Amino acid sequence: QVQLEESGGGLVQTGDSLRLSCIFFGQTFANYVMAWFRQAPGNQRELVAVITPGWSTYEEDSVKGRFTISRDHAKKTVYLQMNSLKPEDTAVYYCASKHISTSNYDYWGQGTQVTVSS
Repeated sequence: QVQLEESGGGLVQTGDSLRLSCIFFGQTFANYVMAWFRQAPGNQRELVAVITPGWSTYEEDSVKGRFTISRDHAKKTVYLQMNSLKPEDTAVYYCASKHISTSNYDYWGQGTQVTVSS
């Protein structure tokens, strides 16, 4: 069983930066793809960024160039560095993981709120 614990959200102003962290518990971290999703009020949950065990990354177009996903295998942690934050980045951010052999993200954190004021 995998457990994910997020931290790092908060209230910031437009243009500020935040770094979200997600600690992975329970299985072999190197066997899991890690991702960040977000959900704003009234919107569907959307994929923000993905990182594979081999460090291949994907960032959604609206955050490309501003957000960076990374992982530390020694600390079993995935990060989302968010720079140049905009009000439209306001959402609950969720960490998720899936085994490299599966299609769906089976494990989710509890979410951390990010609020960007204008």
